[in-house]
Amino acid sequence: MPIVNISGPALDVEKKRDLARRLTEVMCDVYQRPAGHIIVIVQENPPENVSVGGTLVSDRRPADP
Repeated sequence: MPIVNISGPALDVEKKRDLARRLTEVMCDVYQRPAGHIIVIVQENPPENVSVGGTLVSDRRPADP
C-alpha cells in the first residue's frame, strides 16, 4: 500500500480532510490503485519543534525569509 507522510504546521480538520482527499486522488491516479489502498498520515509540528537555518520557527520574525 502506498503511504503519504505529510509533515507541517497545524491545520484545521476541514483542511486535513481536503488534503487527504486530494492526495488520495493523485496517488490513485499515479499508482493505479483504489482509494482503500492509499494511506495518508498528517503529522503536525508546532513552531517550537521546527527550525529553519538553525532558528526555531517560533523565534523567527514575520519578515524573516
